Amino acid sequence: MKAFISAAPKWIGTGMMGLMLAGAVQADQHGMKADIVDTAVEAGQFETLVAAVKAAGLVETLKGEGPFTVFAPTDDAFAALPAGTVDDLLKPENRETLTSVLTYHVVPGKIMAEDAMAADSATTVQGQDLTITTMDGKVMVNDATVIQPDIEASNGVIHVIDGVLMPE
Repeated sequence: MKAFISAAPKWIGTGMMGLMLAGAVQADQHGMKADIVDTAVEAGQFETLVAAVKAAGLVETLKGEGPFTVFAPTDDAFAALPAGTVDDLLKPENRETLTSVLTYHVVPGKIMAEDAMAADSATTVQGQDLTITTMDGKVMVNDATVIQPDIEASNGVIHVIDGVLMPE
């Protein structure tokens, strides 16, 4: 946890994004915490992820009671995939594969960064395990780095990652 706290000033910006990146809890217009999907939409850096969640038909699931822990790749993470990968995944005929990729980013329960740092793996909703390591004060999930931990939502927590996790 100390690694995230000491690194926090680098992430702090201004406005809504600054509050979110500082680990603040997002709230809807009624002062309630937003769910995982709405929190991701508000962040503005997960447009590809949100489009994929919609294409896979997982919006209602991720708006559900939970709790869920989502390792959320940024738009830049999706852009770094080989050309055509995202377009192929979003095709209706590839919905099953897309669902598998997306559910590989979701772990049942609410796992905060401090708990994740103490773990060496986590079983995803998809069924396979993610490897969790800490290197140079950074939490790694498989080959992706957690670049912003502990964004709380009404039904779980989001950890922003810099890569897309692909199941075997």
